[in-house]
Amino acid sequence: MNHPTDYSYTHYLAAKKTVDDRALNRQVFEALARNLRPRQDAGPLEFLEVGCGIGTMVERLWDWGVLANARYTALDLDPENIAAATARMPAFFQEKGVQVEPTGAREWRFIRPDRSLAVAFETIDLFDFMAREGGRSAWDVLVAHAFLDLVDLATTVPRLLALLKPGGWFYFTLNFDGATIFHPSIVADLDALIGRLYHATMDERRVAGQPSGSSRTGRLLFSVLPDSGGLVLAAGSSDWVVFPAPEGYPNDEACFLHFIVHTVAQALQGQPLLEEKTLEDWTSTRHRQIEGGELIYVAHQLDFFGVKEA
Repeated sequence: MNHPTDYSYTHYLAAKKTVDDRALNRQVFEALARNLRPRQDAGPLEFLEVGCGIGTMVERLWDWGVLANARYTALDLDPENIAAATARMPAFFQEKGVQVEPTGAREWRFIRPDRSLAVAFETIDLFDFMAREGGRSAWDVLVAHAFLDLVDLATTVPRLLALLKPGGWFYFTLNFDGATIFHPSIVADLDALIGRLYHATMDERRVAGQPSGSSRTGRLLFSVLPDSGGLVLAAGSSDWVVFPAPEGYPNDEACFLHFIVHTVAQALQGQPLLEEKTLEDWTSTRHRQIEGGELIYVAHQLDFFGVKEA
Protein backbone atom coordinates (compact mmCIF):
# COMPACT_ATOMS: atom_id res chain seq x y z
CA MET A 1 0.00 0.00 0.00
CA ASN A 2 1.07 3.62 -0.51
CA HIS A 3 1.47 5.40 2.78
CA PRO A 4 -1.58 7.39 3.87
CA THR A 5 -1.81 11.16 3.88
CA ASP A 6 -4.73 11.25 6.35
CA TYR A 7 -3.72 9.58 9.60
CA SER A 8 -6.84 8.47 11.43
CA TYR A 9 -6.24 7.49 15.05
CA THR A 10 -9.32 5.27 15.16
CA HIS A 11 -8.07 3.46 12.03
CA TYR A 12 -4.72 2.99 13.75
CA LEU A 13 -6.43 1.52 16.83
CA ALA A 14 -8.34 -0.92 14.63
CA ALA A 15 -5.18 -1.85 12.68
CA LYS A 16 -3.17 -2.56 15.82
CA LYS A 17 -5.69 -5.04 17.26
CA THR A 18 -3.95 -8.01 15.65
CA VAL A 19 -0.55 -6.63 16.70
CA ASP A 20 -1.78 -6.42 20.29
CA ASP A 21 -3.34 -9.90 20.13
CA ARG A 22 0.04 -11.34 19.20
CA ALA A 23 1.94 -9.27 21.75
CA LEU A 24 -0.07 -9.82 24.92
CA ASN A 25 1.78 -12.07 27.34
CA ARG A 26 -0.05 -15.39 27.56
CA GLN A 27 1.30 -16.30 31.01
CA VAL A 28 0.00 -13.03 32.42
CA PHE A 29 -3.33 -13.45 30.62
CA GLU A 30 -3.75 -17.00 31.94
CA ALA A 31 -3.17 -15.75 35.48
CA LEU A 32 -6.02 -13.28 34.92
CA ALA A 33 -8.27 -15.96 33.42
CA ARG A 34 -7.63 -18.50 36.22
CA ASN A 35 -8.62 -15.99 38.87
CA LEU A 36 -11.70 -14.66 37.10
CA ARG A 37 -13.41 -17.89 36.02
CA PRO A 38 -14.57 -19.16 39.43
CA ARG A 39 -15.60 -15.71 40.65
CA GLN A 40 -18.10 -15.13 37.82
CA ASP A 41 -20.18 -18.14 38.87
CA ALA A 42 -21.29 -16.25 41.97
CA GLY A 43 -22.52 -13.18 40.10
CA PRO A 44 -21.44 -10.59 37.56
CA LEU A 45 -17.97 -9.11 37.98
CA GLU A 46 -17.61 -5.35 37.63
CA PHE A 47 -14.92 -4.40 35.10
CA LEU A 48 -13.54 -0.89 34.59
CA GLU A 49 -11.29 -0.08 31.63
CA VAL A 50 -9.53 3.28 31.44
CA GLY A 51 -8.35 4.58 28.07
CA CYS A 52 -10.48 2.02 26.23
CA GLY A 53 -9.96 3.44 22.73
CA ILE A 54 -12.42 1.84 20.29
CA GLY A 55 -13.26 -1.10 22.56
CA THR A 56 -10.91 -3.76 21.22
CA MET A 57 -10.10 -5.08 24.70
CA VAL A 58 -13.79 -5.84 25.31
CA GLU A 59 -13.83 -7.79 22.04
CA ARG A 60 -10.63 -9.62 22.92
CA LEU A 61 -11.67 -10.61 26.44
CA TRP A 62 -14.96 -11.94 25.07
CA ASP A 63 -13.22 -13.92 22.32
CA TRP A 64 -10.66 -15.26 24.79
CA GLY A 65 -13.37 -16.51 27.14
CA VAL A 66 -12.81 -14.21 30.12
CA LEU A 67 -16.11 -12.31 30.07
CA ALA A 68 -18.65 -14.94 31.10
CA ASN A 69 -20.80 -12.99 33.58
CA ALA A 70 -19.72 -9.37 33.76
CA ARG A 71 -20.62 -5.70 33.68
CA TYR A 72 -17.99 -3.68 31.81
CA THR A 73 -17.56 0.11 32.06
CA ALA A 74 -15.19 1.54 29.43
CA LEU A 75 -13.85 5.11 29.52
CA ASP A 76 -12.00 7.26 27.01
CA LEU A 77 -11.35 10.98 26.73
CA ASP A 78 -11.70 11.13 22.92
CA PRO A 79 -15.29 11.35 21.60
CA GLU A 80 -14.15 9.92 18.25
CA ASN A 81 -12.86 6.79 19.98
CA ILE A 82 -16.12 6.33 21.86
CA ALA A 83 -18.13 6.94 18.68
CA ALA A 84 -16.09 4.26 16.89
CA ALA A 85 -16.53 1.86 19.82
CA THR A 86 -20.28 2.51 19.82
CA ALA A 87 -20.43 1.64 16.12
CA ARG A 88 -18.21 -1.47 16.43
CA MET A 89 -19.64 -3.13 19.47
CA PRO A 90 -23.12 -4.28 18.32
CA ALA A 91 -21.75 -5.38 14.94
CA PHE A 92 -18.98 -7.40 16.59
CA PHE A 93 -21.44 -9.39 18.71
CA GLN A 94 -24.10 -9.73 15.99
CA GLU A 95 -21.53 -11.34 13.70
CA LYS A 96 -20.97 -13.97 16.42
CA GLY A 97 -24.65 -14.75 16.72
CA VAL A 98 -24.90 -13.17 20.17
CA GLN A 99 -28.21 -11.56 21.20
CA VAL A 100 -27.80 -7.77 21.41
CA GLU A 101 -30.08 -5.69 23.65
CA PRO A 102 -29.56 -1.90 23.73
CA THR A 103 -30.00 -0.58 27.28
CA GLY A 104 -28.92 3.05 26.76
CA ALA A 105 -27.32 5.46 24.30
CA ARG A 106 -23.94 3.71 24.60
CA GLU A 107 -24.95 0.65 26.57
CA TRP A 108 -25.90 -2.92 25.67
CA ARG A 109 -26.44 -6.38 27.06
CA PHE A 110 -24.90 -9.21 25.05
CA ILE A 111 -26.50 -12.56 25.80
CA ARG A 112 -25.67 -16.12 24.89
CA PRO A 113 -27.16 -19.18 26.65
CA ASP A 114 -23.96 -19.65 28.66
CA ARG A 115 -22.70 -16.06 28.93
CA SER A 116 -23.94 -12.57 29.69
CA LEU A 117 -22.14 -9.24 29.34
CA ALA A 118 -23.33 -5.67 29.94
CA VAL A 119 -21.16 -2.93 28.39
CA ALA A 120 -21.33 0.85 28.88
CA PHE A 121 -19.01 3.40 27.22
CA GLU A 122 -18.43 6.90 28.55
CA THR A 123 -16.51 9.87 27.16
CA ILE A 124 -14.74 11.37 30.16
CA ASP A 125 -11.31 12.46 31.36
CA LEU A 126 -9.84 9.85 33.68
CA PHE A 127 -9.05 12.38 36.39
CA ASP A 128 -12.58 13.79 36.27
CA PHE A 129 -13.88 10.24 36.58
CA MET A 130 -11.63 9.48 39.55
CA ALA A 131 -12.74 12.69 41.24
CA ARG A 132 -16.38 11.76 40.65
CA GLU A 133 -16.04 8.14 41.74
CA GLY A 134 -13.36 8.53 44.42
CA GLY A 135 -14.04 6.56 47.59
CA ARG A 136 -16.49 4.10 46.01
CA SER A 137 -14.04 1.20 45.49
CA ALA A 138 -16.68 -0.31 43.25
CA TRP A 139 -14.86 -2.48 40.73
CA ASP A 140 -13.62 -6.06 40.77
CA VAL A 141 -11.26 -5.76 37.79
CA LEU A 142 -9.34 -2.74 36.52
CA VAL A 143 -7.99 -2.80 32.97
CA ALA A 144 -5.51 -0.34 31.44
CA HIS A 145 -4.29 -1.34 27.98
CA ALA A 146 -1.46 0.63 26.30
CA PHE A 147 -2.40 3.55 28.54
CA LEU A 148 -0.24 3.93 31.65
CA ASP A 149 2.76 5.31 29.75
CA LEU A 150 0.60 8.41 29.11
CA VAL A 151 0.20 9.35 32.78
CA ASP A 152 2.37 10.09 35.78
CA LEU A 153 2.52 6.75 37.56
CA ALA A 154 3.33 7.94 41.06
CA THR A 155 0.24 10.16 41.26
CA THR A 156 -2.17 8.16 39.07
CA VAL A 157 -1.71 4.50 40.04
CA PRO A 158 -2.68 4.95 43.73
CA ARG A 159 -5.88 6.71 42.67
CA LEU A 160 -6.63 4.00 40.11
CA LEU A 161 -6.16 1.19 42.61
CA ALA A 162 -8.43 3.06 45.02
CA LEU A 163 -11.27 2.38 42.57
CA LEU A 164 -10.87 -1.38 43.12
CA LYS A 165 -12.61 -3.34 45.83
CA PRO A 166 -10.21 -4.87 48.37
CA GLY A 167 -9.01 -8.07 46.75
CA GLY A 168 -9.86 -6.72 43.29
CA TRP A 169 -7.52 -7.39 40.36
CA PHE A 170 -5.64 -5.19 37.94
CA TYR A 171 -4.64 -6.11 34.40
CA PHE A 172 -2.21 -3.50 33.02
CA THR A 173 -0.96 -4.36 29.55
CA LEU A 174 1.40 -3.09 26.85
CA ASN A 175 3.34 -0.75 29.13
CA PHE A 176 6.19 0.67 27.06
CA ASP A 177 9.66 0.01 28.43
CA GLY A 178 12.45 1.82 26.67
CA ALA A 179 13.15 0.06 23.37
CA THR A 180 12.02 1.01 19.86
CA ILE A 181 13.62 -0.85 16.95
CA PHE A 182 13.31 -0.16 13.23
CA HIS A 183 15.13 -2.64 10.98
CA PRO A 184 16.92 -2.56 8.61
CA SER A 185 19.08 0.30 9.79
CA ILE A 186 19.36 3.42 7.65
CA VAL A 187 22.35 4.97 9.42
CA ALA A 188 23.08 3.38 12.79
CA ASP A 189 23.98 6.61 14.58
CA LEU A 190 20.96 8.41 13.14
CA ASP A 191 18.59 5.60 14.10
CA ALA A 192 19.99 5.62 17.63
CA LEU A 193 19.63 9.41 17.88
CA ILE A 194 16.04 9.32 16.66
CA GLY A 195 15.25 6.58 19.19
CA ARG A 196 16.76 8.56 22.07
CA LEU A 197 15.03 11.79 21.09
CA TYR A 198 11.69 10.05 20.61
CA HIS A 199 11.88 8.41 24.03
CA ALA A 200 12.80 11.79 25.51
CA THR A 201 9.50 13.23 24.23
CA MET A 202 7.71 10.66 26.41
CA ASP A 203 9.78 11.56 29.45
CA GLU A 204 9.30 15.29 28.92
CA ARG A 205 5.57 15.20 28.16
CA ARG A 206 3.49 17.63 30.23
CA VAL A 207 -0.28 17.99 30.54
CA ALA A 208 -1.52 21.10 32.30
CA GLY A 209 2.07 21.66 33.41
CA GLN A 210 2.31 18.29 35.14
CA PRO A 211 4.47 15.25 34.19
CA SER A 212 2.51 12.84 32.00
CA GLY A 213 4.21 9.67 30.91
CA SER A 214 7.53 7.87 30.72
CA SER A 215 9.57 5.82 28.27
CA ARG A 216 10.25 3.32 31.09
CA THR A 217 6.76 2.75 32.40
CA GLY A 218 7.09 -1.04 32.39
CA ARG A 219 10.02 -1.29 34.77
CA LEU A 220 8.72 1.55 36.97
CA LEU A 221 5.50 -0.37 37.64
CA PHE A 222 7.49 -3.00 39.54
CA SER A 223 8.02 -0.42 42.29
CA VAL A 224 5.00 1.87 41.83
CA LEU A 225 2.44 -0.94 42.13
CA PRO A 226 3.65 -2.27 45.51
CA ASP A 227 4.03 1.28 46.79
CA SER A 228 0.38 1.87 45.83
CA GLY A 229 -1.03 -1.24 47.50
CA GLY A 230 -0.88 -3.58 44.51
CA LEU A 231 0.62 -7.06 44.69
CA VAL A 232 2.04 -8.22 41.35
CA LEU A 233 1.08 -11.86 40.72
CA ALA A 234 2.32 -12.19 37.13
CA ALA A 235 4.41 -10.07 34.78
CA GLY A 236 6.03 -10.60 31.42
CA SER A 237 7.06 -9.05 28.13
CA SER A 238 4.44 -8.10 25.53
CA ASP A 239 6.57 -6.78 22.70
CA TRP A 240 5.09 -5.51 19.48
CA VAL A 241 6.81 -7.40 16.67
CA VAL A 242 5.67 -6.58 13.14
CA PHE A 243 7.40 -8.04 10.12
CA PRO A 244 6.45 -8.94 6.55
CA ALA A 245 5.59 -12.59 5.97
CA PRO A 246 6.17 -14.00 2.45
CA GLU A 247 2.74 -12.68 1.44
CA GLY A 248 3.36 -9.29 3.08
CA TYR A 249 2.23 -7.70 6.34
CA PRO A 250 -0.80 -9.47 7.82
CA ASN A 251 -4.23 -7.86 8.05
CA ASP A 252 -3.98 -4.05 8.21
CA GLU A 253 -0.58 -3.97 9.92
CA ALA A 254 1.10 -1.92 7.16
CA CYS A 255 -1.27 0.89 8.16
CA PHE A 256 -0.20 0.40 11.78
CA LEU A 257 3.46 0.78 10.76
CA HIS A 258 2.82 3.89 8.69
CA PHE A 259 1.09 5.45 11.68
CA ILE A 260 4.01 4.60 13.99
CA VAL A 261 6.54 6.21 11.62
CA HIS A 262 4.28 9.25 11.28
CA THR A 263 3.97 9.50 15.07
CA VAL A 264 7.74 9.47 15.56
CA ALA A 265 8.22 12.11 12.84
CA GLN A 266 5.53 14.37 14.32
CA ALA A 267 7.00 14.06 17.81
CA LEU A 268 10.43 15.17 16.55
CA GLN A 269 9.31 18.13 14.46
CA GLY A 270 11.39 21.17 15.41
CA GLN A 271 13.87 19.11 17.42
CA PRO A 272 17.04 21.26 17.52
CA LEU A 273 19.36 18.23 17.58
CA LEU A 274 17.91 16.91 14.33
CA GLU A 275 18.00 18.74 11.00
CA GLU A 276 14.61 19.03 9.34
CA LYS A 277 15.84 17.53 6.04
CA THR A 278 17.47 14.61 7.87
CA LEU A 279 14.19 13.78 9.63
CA GLU A 280 12.24 14.11 6.37
CA ASP A 281 14.62 11.74 4.59
CA TRP A 282 14.51 9.21 7.45
CA THR A 283 10.70 9.33 7.50
CA SER A 284 10.36 8.94 3.72
CA THR A 285 12.76 6.00 3.73
CA ARG A 286 10.82 4.23 6.49
CA HIS A 287 7.52 4.70 4.63
CA ARG A 288 9.10 3.31 1.45
CA GLN A 289 10.38 0.31 3.40
CA ILE A 290 6.83 -0.41 4.55
CA GLU A 291 5.48 -0.05 1.01
CA GLY A 292 8.17 -2.46 -0.19
CA GLY A 293 7.49 -4.98 2.56
CA GLU A 294 10.92 -4.49 4.11
CA LEU A 295 10.47 -2.82 7.50
CA ILE A 296 10.59 -4.77 10.75
CA TYR A 297 9.40 -2.99 13.89
CA VAL A 298 9.79 -3.99 17.53
CA ALA A 299 8.71 -2.14 20.68
CA HIS A 300 9.48 -3.54 24.12
CA GLN A 301 6.55 -3.60 26.57
CA LEU A 302 5.47 -5.34 29.80
CA ASP A 303 2.18 -6.76 31.06
CA PHE A 304 1.10 -6.98 34.72
CA PHE A 305 -1.60 -8.85 36.58
CA GLY A 306 -2.12 -8.52 40.30
CA VAL A 307 -4.38 -7.89 43.23
CA LYS A 308 -5.19 -4.92 45.44
CA GLU A 309 -4.12 -5.89 48.92
CA ALA A 310 -6.79 -5.55 51.58
